[in-house]
Amino acid sequence: MSKRNWALVAATLVSIIYGVTFTIAKDVMPKYVEPFGFITMRVGGSVILFWLISFFGPKEKIALEDFPRIVAAALFGVALNMLTFFKGLSYTSPIMGAVLMVTTPMIVLVLSAFIMKERMKKRKVLGLLLGLAGTITLILYGKSMTNAPNAALGNLLVFINAISYGFYLILVKKLMDKYNAFTFVKWIYTFGFIMVLPFGWNEFHAIVWATIPMGIFWKIGFVVVFSTFLTYLLNLVSMRELKPTTVAVFIYLQPLFATIFAVGLGKDELSLVKLLSAVLIFTGVYLVTQKKSSQSH
Repeated sequence: MSKRNWALVAATLVSIIYGVTFTIAKDVMPKYVEPFGFITMRVGGSVILFWLISFFGPKEKIALEDFPRIVAAALFGVALNMLTFFKGLSYTSPIMGAVLMVTTPMIVLVLSAFIMKERMKKRKVLGLLLGLAGTITLILYGKSMTNAPNAALGNLLVFINAISYGFYLILVKKLMDKYNAFTFVKWIYTFGFIMVLPFGWNEFHAIVWATIPMGIFWKIGFVVVFSTFLTYLLNLVSMRELKPTTVAVFIYLQPLFATIFAVGLGKDELSLVKLLSAVLIFTGVYLVTQKKSSQSH
């Protein structure tokens, strides 16, 4: 299998894990752990894992002039990205949050055109629009717009999260071209942890560990090890071979896998609209990820 195909597999796995995470994280928050306290656990746990694994990775020195980019990647990819999403989700409905989240690929396409001078191919734009249409249909159909105490603020925060992640994908691409992922990812998470700690410390400190059942501990472990640590590594594998716009389009698959997972658990049922949405999403992702036949291998 070619490196590009491995990268596409890695990006798909990330979408599956995130799709499953929506259901798992809801069992933990806010009953046992408040959102910012959970982020502190996620980032803190991942820092430890990344530093441990870095001892087995290649020994590279990071140039001093690259640290500002690493700090910026930590701000956009860890701190601002996670904090605004979790806070936004507490103000708006999960449905609206998910709809806004999937604007990320369009934002990345526009940012790539401006910052990286990447040309907007018609096929890519069409694929992004098809994926967007399928995702919004999937999220909006048959869902109520209730449970949104401050929808305007929540929607704004989730939208900031989407822009933030778009900036991160572009910032980290430059680092990928220069270093091995293990060299800088531990620093991104270390700086990210320092940034989230002031927001999350009180909520982390308030956790009553004795009341948490064993099953919830397993779910917290899943979110730290799989949803944070592993997805970050898989994302970096896919970023080495793919453009930021291609990596971003896999966000469309997250609500789809979340639905499949919910249907499998009997928490949701299959319908024609959901099937049509799935077809639109897969067609969109296919158009964005396809290379011209002259380049394919």
